[in-house]
Amino acid sequence: MPLALLALTIGAFGIGMTEFAVMGLLPDVAAGFGVSIPMAGYATTLYALGVVVGAPLTTVLGTRMTRKQMLMLLMGLFVVGNLLTAVAPVFAVMLAGRIVSSFAHGAFFGIGSLVAADLVAPHKRAGAISMMFAGLTVANVVGVPFGTLLAQQINWRATFVAIAVLGVLGFLGVARLVPTQPVKAAAPMGQEIAVFRNPQVGLAMLMTVLGFGGVFAAVTYLASMMTEVAGFAPSSVVWLTAVFGLGMVGGNLVSGRFTDRHMMPMLYVSLVGLALSLAAFSFAAHDKAAATVTVALIGAFGFATVPPLQKRIMDQAAAAPTLASVGNIAAFNFGNALAAWLGGIVIAAGLGLTAPNWVGVGMTVLALGVAVLAGALERRGGRGDRRGADERGGRIAASGAGAGPGAGNGAVVGSAEEDVAAAGRG
Repeated sequence: MPLALLALTIGAFGIGMTEFAVMGLLPDVAAGFGVSIPMAGYATTLYALGVVVGAPLTTVLGTRMTRKQMLMLLMGLFVVGNLLTAVAPVFAVMLAGRIVSSFAHGAFFGIGSLVAADLVAPHKRAGAISMMFAGLTVANVVGVPFGTLLAQQINWRATFVAIAVLGVLGFLGVARLVPTQPVKAAAPMGQEIAVFRNPQVGLAMLMTVLGFGGVFAAVTYLASMMTEVAGFAPSSVVWLTAVFGLGMVGGNLVSGRFTDRHMMPMLYVSLVGLALSLAAFSFAAHDKAAATVTVALIGAFGFATVPPLQKRIMDQAAAAPTLASVGNIAAFNFGNALAAWLGGIVIAAGLGLTAPNWVGVGMTVLALGVAVLAGALERRGGRGDRRGADERGGRIAASGAGAGPGAGNGAVVGSAEEDVAAAGRG
C-alpha cells in the first residue's frame, strides 16, 4: 500500500469519528444543552448539510492549489471546527462548530478519492478508494466507541477535543506522506459542470442520496433505540457502536474487492441487503441479541454501497471528475441530513423510536429502483453504441474497398473507440 494512501486513511479516520461520534453522544448532548432528542439530532442534520454546501464551495476555491495543499487546508479547517464544538457555551454555537468542521468533509473525501485512484493501477481504483474509506469505517470500530467512553467518563466535550487532536495528526500525515505534485491544469469549470448534464451522473447521485441516506435514518438514533427500546445500559452503547463499525469495515472491504469486477451487481446486492436489514431492525430492536446482529448487518450492507456508488460517479464523469466526485460526497451527506431530519419528524410525531428504520427502508428501496433504471438505460445505450459501431464499420468497409490504405486506418480507429467506450462503462 502506498504511504500516501495511508495518510488519506488517517485523515478519513478523524473525519469519520466526528461524523459518527454524535450517534453515541446524542443523549448526552441533549441533556447538556437541555434540548430534546430530535432537536439534538440537528447536530447530525446540519453537519451533513454543511458537507453539501461546503464540498463544492471549497473545491472551487481550491482549484489553484495542489491537491496536497488543499488536503492540508481542509484538515486545518476540520481542527478549528471541532475545537469550536468542544468549547461551545450554547447549543447554537455547538451547531456552528459542526458546520465549520463539515466544510472539510466533502472536499477531503472527493479530492482524496481522486488522489487514491491515481496512486494505483486503473483496475485497482475501487480497492484504493475503499482503502481510504476504511479509515472512516475503522473510526467506528475504535474511534466512536472511544469517544463514547470518553464522554461517559468525562463529558461529551472531551470527545471533540480528542477528535481535534486526531485532526492535527491527519494534517501532519498528509504533510509528511502525500507527495507534492504541481497544480494540474483543471478542466474548465464549464466542462466540470457539463458532466452533470449526463443523465447517468444525475442517477448515480440520486442513488447515493437515497441509498446511503437510509443508513443514517437508523444510526442517528441508534443510542436511543438501544437504551430505550432494546433495554441496554447506556454503557453498552460503547461496544454497540463498535459492532456497527466492524460491520462497516467488513462491508466496505468486501465491496471494494468485488466492485472492480462487478460494480452494478455489487450495488444491487448491497441495497437489497440494507433494505432487509433496516426492516428487520424495527422488530429486532426489541431483543438485545437480535438487535446486536442487525446493527452489524446495517453497517455491513450500508458501507458496501460506498465503493460502487463512488466509483460509478467517477466513471460516468471521467472527462471532468473533480466536481462530480466531490458532489457525490455531498450527495452522501445530503442523504444523511434528509434521513436524520425525517427520522426526527417520525419520532416527534409519536410513531416511536424505531420508526426511523422504516424511513430508511423507503429510501433504500427507492435507491434500488433508481439503480435498476440506470442499469437498464446503460445496457440499452450499450446496444445502441454497438449497432452504431456496426453500421459505421459497414460504411467504412464499403467506402474503403477500393481506397487502399485508408480503409485499414478507419478500422483501427473504430476499434479504438469501442475499446475506450467499453473501458468507460467499467
